[in-house]
Amino acid sequence: MGSSYHQFCPVAKAMELFDERWTLLVVRELVLGSEHFNDLRRGLPRMSPTLLSARLHRLVSAGIVQRVAEGSDVRYVLTPAGRDLEPVVEALGAWGLRWTGRLGDADLDPKLLMWDMHRNVVHSAVPETEVVVQFTFPGTSWVSQRWWLVITETAVDVCDTDPGFDVSVRVTAGLRELTEIWRGELGWSEALDSGAVVIDGPSFLCRSLPEWFAPPLAAGDALIGE
Repeated sequence: MGSSYHQFCPVAKAMELFDERWTLLVVRELVLGSEHFNDLRRGLPRMSPTLLSARLHRLVSAGIVQRVAEGSDVRYVLTPAGRDLEPVVEALGAWGLRWTGRLGDADLDPKLLMWDMHRNVVHSAVPETEVVVQFTFPGTSWVSQRWWLVITETAVDVCDTDPGFDVSVRVTAGLRELTEIWRGELGWSEALDSGAVVIDGPSFLCRSLPEWFAPPLAAGDALIGE
């Protein structure tokens, strides 16, 4: 167990668990639906595997997470106590969006953006059984400036190398602008009108593409209803 504040205050007791670095971000990933170790790592790429294992062990010991082993498949699932943290994560996201100010350049990460978008696809809004979306971020310093989402009826794959399928629709965007759209700070319409985002492809796909993605926790209703 971590160090104690030796206070009866329930906030203090909760923070004995959650003020450890990365712990609440691990909970965020679990709230967002990641259950496997490698998926958790993709949402937390700067967290070492050793530290992730330690934080998961601590959360299991605290009754926040249950480790479920089915043969060689191991999943980490939130318990009822863990599920009760969902509104806490949502509230922190909303507070952070409102009060933490403009993102720095070091906060912009196409890998994390694509990972978050891939797990927030609304399959019922995608008008075809299989769609390949190519995202291009010109002018970024990242090695990979092009990314692909391969969307089928039941799954989404994110690729940083060409998957070899015909591209259905192309999105060319500033990394900052698309991140701001995803956070709910910038509207699709505004970004398209300004040229910060360009969508190329069949008109019915271009028109509907913004509806293919549900807003993440922090964006609330700002991304919807444009």
